Amino acid sequence: MQLVLQPVGQKCKILRAVAQEHITAMTAHDASRVMANVPVQTDEVFEEIHKKWESEQQELKKKLVLENTESWQSDLDGLRCVGGVDVSFVKTSSTLACASLVVCDYPDLKVIYSDCELVHLDTPYIPGFLAFREVNFFLNLLHKLRDKEPNLMPQVILVDGNGILHPRGFGIASHLGVLSGIPCVGVAKTLMQVDGIAKNEQFAEKVAELGSGGDTFPLMTDSGQILGMALRGCHKSRNPIFVSVGHRISLETATKLARRCCRYRVAEPVRQLVTGPETR
Repeated sequence: MQLVLQPVGQKCKILRAVAQEHITAMTAHDASRVMANVPVQTDEVFEEIHKKWESEQQELKKKLVLENTESWQSDLDGLRCVGGVDVSFVKTSSTLACASLVVCDYPDLKVIYSDCELVHLDTPYIPGFLAFREVNFFLNLLHKLRDKEPNLMPQVILVDGNGILHPRGFGIASHLGVLSGIPCVGVAKTLMQVDGIAKNEQFAEKVAELGSGGDTFPLMTDSGQILGMALRGCHKSRNPIFVSVGHRISLETATKLARRCCRYRVAEPVRQLVTGPETR
């Protein structure tokens, strides 16, 4: 289903509501039949999946590029299309969700394309391996866009998640970037606590020192490696977002782009996925 120039956040809410009504209308007998068809994941199965995914993750990571590769990235001149992707869940269901893609023009940040679809999550969630559950939905949406409106393909994608700010340095923004070949940036709303990066007293002090919208501080590991930046998106919101390199972009450019895409706390292409343009 293509939803051109429509509030994708609202459309996704409608899809989730329809799915929710269907779930609510199910009789207990229907529900038991559905649950009977859901495979039970044993500890042994999870361990096998974990090993397989970790191996695939490490292979994909070899293709990761952590620097600028595009001419527009030096000063954002020539950047026209910025994408955003996210998955939102249907209440009371652990297997139904809405995968969404928007493309905003730059620098105006008006939505010029949007698409969403109800998806079935038949892959288990394992912390640190979110991409294996969600990334194929984003790739499908990108393929649909390329087929129908190739001139609106995003030159960079902001992902509601992390890039190299990740236990193995390869979060969903990196995964999507490598598989799609498109520069990607992680713009997470929740801090990934890894390698000494933690929500402790020192972190709280640094957040308090973010005096105005656009202010940042580095997210540094115990060994001194900077994995991302905490960014205060706007003056009205004291809670930062967490920017990290996904693929084919430098941290400096990723941070600059995220800053310029923030009118509120969350970068606009991602915010549109959740709220639609009317909601702040």
